Amino acid sequence: MDRVRWGMIGCGDVTEVKSGPAFQKAQRSTLVAVMRRDSERAREYAQRHGVPKWYDSAEALILDPEVDAVYVATPPAFHKEHTLAVARAGKPVYVEKPMGLTHAECEEMIAACERAGVPLFVAYYRRALPRFLKVKRLLEERAIGDVRFVAVTLYQKPSPINPADPPWRLRPEIAGGGLFYDLACHAIDLLMFLLGPIVEAQGFASNQAGQYRAEDIVTGAWRFASGVQGSGQWCFSAFADVDVVEIVGSAGLIRFSTFGPDPVAIVGPNGREEFSIEHPPHIQQPLIQAVVDELLGRGSCPSTGRSAAATNWVMDRLTEKSRP
Repeated sequence: MDRVRWGMIGCGDVTEVKSGPAFQKAQRSTLVAVMRRDSERAREYAQRHGVPKWYDSAEALILDPEVDAVYVATPPAFHKEHTLAVARAGKPVYVEKPMGLTHAECEEMIAACERAGVPLFVAYYRRALPRFLKVKRLLEERAIGDVRFVAVTLYQKPSPINPADPPWRLRPEIAGGGLFYDLACHAIDLLMFLLGPIVEAQGFASNQAGQYRAEDIVTGAWRFASGVQGSGQWCFSAFADVDVVEIVGSAGLIRFSTFGPDPVAIVGPNGREEFSIEHPPHIQQPLIQAVVDELLGRGSCPSTGRSAAATNWVMDRLTEKSRP
């Protein structure tokens, strides 16, 4: 191949700006087909984004001979089903995060792709964003000396919901958990990209506000293989919105936000310095480019099924006390 022709299963909000257009704008990449169960909405999406084909059947899209690789952009409850179907067709898979409902599901997805001999990538796109690559360079340059620990704090004001019909991201049977599974996975995955694998984790999860069934608060601690330790607090029924990650070392600290536009800040032997690095217009484009480059034998992608499954493992450990 000298170009990757993509099919996309699911046309939800995440695909409108974050990912969908990026398949068209990445070099040697094009989006040739999309699928949504509602055929009229699939057609509308395709025409609005300049995609030549649309389907209301995932199987039909997967088996289209003009589709080389498939992006699975459905809610997590369907990731395993669609990934296994793409693997059976012998095509590479790029799946949204979190990778599956549980770590066990992730392992099934990895095994299926390995049996089929096809690569499996996961949309933890922060691994390819310039802002976080700057953090990685600072750590590699030992700008804060030896890393000692990391602290993650994310809390948010609750949004009004209908308890009888909550959004799918708050339904564990569809999302794997609540907002913790939807949002915390980004920080956990990013930290393993920056600091290496987490080998031990434990936590507490519960529902304090009672707006829905999923956990709305999680606290936990973990240990990296390197000996660096970490802790996290995620609360989705607090009085304000706060998003801070601090990596503390023997000679200083690095502070940044996982989701917000705050500059990367470093406090070290030479004082405080800030780096304002904007995200690209289509935030998944750098990672999608890395996927395309690997498929064409021109590079490698930093986010694989193996790395993403490790993130699910940590989340499972941090919330296991709330599980049946």
